[in-house]
Amino acid sequence: MFNKINVLNPWRPIIAILRGITPLEAESVSDVLIEAGINIIEVPLNSPEPYETISRMVKFHGDSALFGAGTVLNEIEVSRISDIGGKIIVSPNTNDKVINKTKELNLLSFPGVFTASESFQALNSGADGLKFFPASQLMPNNFKSLSSVLPINTFSLAVGGVDVPNFKEWLDVGISGFGLGSNLYKQGMMLDEVKENAELIVKSYDNAILEY
Repeated sequence: MFNKINVLNPWRPIIAILRGITPLEAESVSDVLIEAGINIIEVPLNSPEPYETISRMVKFHGDSALFGAGTVLNEIEVSRISDIGGKIIVSPNTNDKVINKTKELNLLSFPGVFTASESFQALNSGADGLKFFPASQLMPNNFKSLSSVLPINTFSLAVGGVDVPNFKEWLDVGISGFGLGSNLYKQGMMLDEVKENAELIVKSYDNAILEY
């Protein structure tokens, strides 16, 4: 039942969530991820100097990837991300003002949702996709029931507690993509380990998609 709608085209609908990354790691970590095939990168704003980190990534990679921020809670943060070249705004919650500002600046909006009410609120405000968080609590079967009432072309991300072994069961119920954090990158992780994690994730995702 894999949902083929991908608003992140031409790249895989996999968002790397680099919570805790520092500006000194910006170029090297993002380079490893892009080389492995993960081209959508989110730096949560509760990381050290997140705006500097995002700015460095954008300047280093240009248009070879999409960069943006997570844990975005207000309109000022949206504007700052836009000013440094970020293209993606991810939030832990559904905030109409954040979504509206994001779309006003022609950025991609992925608010956090968990219920049908939050999902429709986000879509009605113009969100490009829905971040179902925490996915480990929602679980695939519950997502399947919830998504049955949403528009058929809704782009959906499973975020929080999702890892390689879960890809197939989520794709089976129509999820569009994934946001991956600590199973991909943790603060202080060696670059070789990030590379290994990224390559495994890409290989597992591609193999799962081949079944559809």
